[in-house]
Amino acid sequence: MDQQKAKQLRRLRRRRHVRRKITGTAERPRLSVFRSSKHIYAQLIDDTRGVTLASASTLSKEIRSTTPYGGNIRAARIVGEAIAKAALAKGITKAAFDRGHYKFHGRVKALADAAVEAGLKFRDENRKPKKVKVKAAPEAAKAAKEPKSDKQGKAKPAKV
Repeated sequence: MDQQKAKQLRRLRRRRHVRRKITGTAERPRLSVFRSSKHIYAQLIDDTRGVTLASASTLSKEIRSTTPYGGNIRAARIVGEAIAKAALAKGITKAAFDRGHYKFHGRVKALADAAVEAGLKFRDENRKPKKVKVKAAPEAAKAAKEPKSDKQGKAKPAKV
């Protein structure tokens, strides 16, 4: 198979895995992100009606005047703030973040963080947090490392 076609199929597969869990509604629309090499775009989409409620990108005049190049993290932050302001102006406070097939780091993460700082909420308050495994206490680890003594009270040499 052609390498470009295989790459495109992998991207589509990753995008479907992400989108399988996310749907946008009128009260909680989907915040979809598209990233190219020179620009970044964000849309709030109501999937039940198939309507774009708000959008922002580095191609808009307001954002282009503040940053000349749209392919960096600073531009992504500005787009995140702009999409959050547009959402709050329309009365939308919650959104479902759709990163597409992109990893959640770099420009995509900067856009999401800026939108959260500007007042948009992504997390569901009713959702339980993930359980984190807790490591053993440092005292227990220290006691395990101390040399063991024999019956007469003399310390045995530690095995190396």
